[in-house]
Amino acid sequence: MVNNRGNLSAYSGLPPTSAQARRDIAGGPLYQPAEVQALLEQGETAIVPWTRKCKNDLLRLALDLTDAQALVRETLQRGRFRNSEWCEQQPNGPWAACDAYQLLRNEWVKAAYKEMAFEYYVKFAIGKTGKLLLLVSCHEPQERDKS
Repeated sequence: MVNNRGNLSAYSGLPPTSAQARRDIAGGPLYQPAEVQALLEQGETAIVPWTRKCKNDLLRLALDLTDAQALVRETLQRGRFRNSEWCEQQPNGPWAACDAYQLLRNEWVKAAYKEMAFEYYVKFAIGKTGKLLLLVSCHEPQERDKS
C-alpha cells in the first residue's frame, strides 16, 4: 500500500501522523485574503475541488467552478474566519492545511418568491506551488464535519 500522507499545501507545517490526531492549527488564518483573491483572479482553472466531499457538495448545491469561485470571493470579503485545520483528502491520502470560514448571505429562492438567508461553511488551502486553490468543502451548517 502506498502512503501519500504528505502536505500538499503551501503551509510549511507537518500534517498529523494519523487521522485520529489533533487537526487544529493555531494562529490562523494561514492564507492572507489577498493571496487567495489573486488566485481567484486567475480564473476557474486555479480552483480545484480537492476532496470527494467537496465535489459532492458542489453537485448538491448546483455550483459550477465559476459559482464556487464567486462564493470563495464573497466569503473572503464578508465571511467570518472560524479556524485553521489539517484536512485529509482521503483515508491514508495527502493532507492540506486549510482555513475555514462561515458566510451568511441572502439568496433569491424562486419557489418561495423571496430572498432567504443561507449559511455556508467554506474550507480551502493554497497548494504547495502557490498556483492552485484547493477547495476542501463548501456546505450548509447541518453537514459540518471534519474533511
